[in-house]
Amino acid sequence: MTRALSTPPVIETGSLAGSPQPLLSGAEGLLLRPWEAADAPVFLAAYQDNEIRRWHTRRPTSEVQVREWFAAYHQDWAGEKGGHWAVTRDGAGVLGRIALRGMDFDDGIGKVAYWTLPAARGSGVATRALAALTAWAVDEVGFHRLELDHSTRNGASCRVATKAGYSLEGTKRSAALHDDGRHDMHLHAHVQGD
Repeated sequence: MTRALSTPPVIETGSLAGSPQPLLSGAEGLLLRPWEAADAPVFLAAYQDNEIRRWHTRRPTSEVQVREWFAAYHQDWAGEKGGHWAVTRDGAGVLGRIALRGMDFDDGIGKVAYWTLPAARGSGVATRALAALTAWAVDEVGFHRLELDHSTRNGASCRVATKAGYSLEGTKRSAALHDDGRHDMHLHAHVQGD
């Protein structure tokens, strides 16, 4: 059943699904590209890292499961629900992950998530990847608002969000369950025109 809107959607349905998921260029040679089957070992290994495990409680347990996730990522794109990219240097060597999920074309809102591998931390990779994804989503696709949240205990993610132009809007109390219990979550957002 189609929902009747009193205002037109911010982004027209079908504007993304009709084309392949794009490659997105970032500063200093970063390239965001769709995940490939050959990336499964590095993706699985990433979730063995203590910092990634600390902040991400949904974790794959095998390369078979990773490939299932990648297939779901491709379905997300086809269904205009989300886009998931490997963050790479010039297309080779995965440095991290970034995603635009929960795409709401009616209101022009999406949610961003990311992580970086240990070797890529502290060098601005996450900030540059977030800036590249934001520029594409806002300037090319037409999203009005992008949100991201992270545990209030995750100072590194807070710095990435702030450096990439995502304003801290507040704290969602007891909003996410982590391995060590419930965490308050900071809510950041980038709004068209920021």
